[in-house]
Amino acid sequence: MKYKKQADVFKKIFELKYEPMAISFTNDEIQLGRYEKISICKAMNLAAEGESFIIDEEVSICPGGSQFCGFSEPHTGEQKRRLQKFLTKGEKLTSSIVSFERMKKLAIPPATALSDRIVICPLERSEIRPDMILFLCNAEVACRLITLDTYWDGLSPQQQIIGALCYSAIVYTIMSGNTNMTVGDWTARSHQGFGPDVIFLSVPYERIHNLIAAIPHCSAGDADIDIPEESQSD
Repeated sequence: MKYKKQADVFKKIFELKYEPMAISFTNDEIQLGRYEKISICKAMNLAAEGESFIIDEEVSICPGGSQFCGFSEPHTGEQKRRLQKFLTKGEKLTSSIVSFERMKKLAIPPATALSDRIVICPLERSEIRPDMILFLCNAEVACRLITLDTYWDGLSPQQQIIGALCYSAIVYTIMSGNTNMTVGDWTARSHQGFGPDVIFLSVPYERIHNLIAAIPHCSAGDADIDIPEESQSD
């Protein structure tokens, strides 16, 4: 019930088009959700529409997603060479093997061997404590959520904007503990049909309580703006 109440707050205050998603990395046996062959980015898309998924190494069909989310070891040797060629000559998402390697080395490491499975579901249906909440939202809602997230401490989160969608929207926040805003990668956006206005905003669950607590106090929530008379323009 706690998670449903939190979801209701977000949907009411921000008039969300998509369900806020609970994402949990766990070793526990979970019954909630579909267990079937799927990519993590597709599960994100469908969970935003109300579906629930349990994903492990047996059903994760995207090699990149499996690596970033911890179901397989980072590629080495011939596997790495094939990946370099795929990204630079196939998907053409980066200019060279040097820029590809730089992008990897300067980022937070993947969630290698972190858990047996990942649960991706609407927040209102979560049965275990989420590790993070993922919002699919427009720029205005993203602005409001980040303002609320930083209302109490005034600390700007470090961002990881680029990278595979599953990495930048999920793994970076999981591994760094930072709230993150990303547009994902072009291949995932185009293949999964995410709307052109969608921004992916990830908030560690440990920050959600204070974010919600800021809503009645902050104008990015539902507090009225009160401009002193001496500050008002004619």
